[in-house]
Amino acid sequence: MENNKDENKNKVFGSVIIIGIFIALIFFLSQNKIEKKPVNVNDNAIIRNEHILGNPNAEIIIIEYSDTECPYCKNFHLTMNNIIKENGANVAWVYKHYPITQLHQKAFRESLATECAWDQGGDEMFWKYINILFEITPSNDGLEDEELYNIAKELNLDMPSFELCLSDQKFKEKVETDMTDGEIMDVEGTPTSFILKNGEVVDIIQGAQPFNVVTEKINKLLK
Repeated sequence: MENNKDENKNKVFGSVIIIGIFIALIFFLSQNKIEKKPVNVNDNAIIRNEHILGNPNAEIIIIEYSDTECPYCKNFHLTMNNIIKENGANVAWVYKHYPITQLHQKAFRESLATECAWDQGGDEMFWKYINILFEITPSNDGLEDEELYNIAKELNLDMPSFELCLSDQKFKEKVETDMTDGEIMDVEGTPTSFILKNGEVVDIIQGAQPFNVVTEKINKLLK
């Protein structure tokens, strides 16, 4: 029981670190954009809603802006999962929604579906749901809408609650907030990922760079 309390404390502490890093990132990238103002961030909401995989206390943080119907994001999602498998003790991956609706009309709704999964099972369920979604989508609006419900059934989610969440667009504001944050950071395409070390932006990964390129960047920073 005491171990569980310690683990929860570590997770909260790690989330607080992520919050500070994320706010610093917004501030850093907004300095030369006078016409754009940083988003007001509610710390408690960030603790509840941020999607983090890997070590939340890691020296290296990768914040990715992604679109579920982007074929390059599909490839990079697999890359990042492998990065965490290989470097999970040293790296944290933060997933942010950035559906480019001009190109992918289904992506926004899919982002909402991942949040509805999170609503029932927390981050563990979020990552399970979005991993399956990326695995099965043909990309470029090729995923049939019914698959959003099939994934939920496969993960044994409460279907009436999931359906209501999705139809009511319960997490519309959260997804839109991610998108606004991405605009502030001057994200122009997906995937775009910011690498931070000890709270400072040190590199940007533009596009779906392969595993070896991302690994090389991480290894250099860990030296």
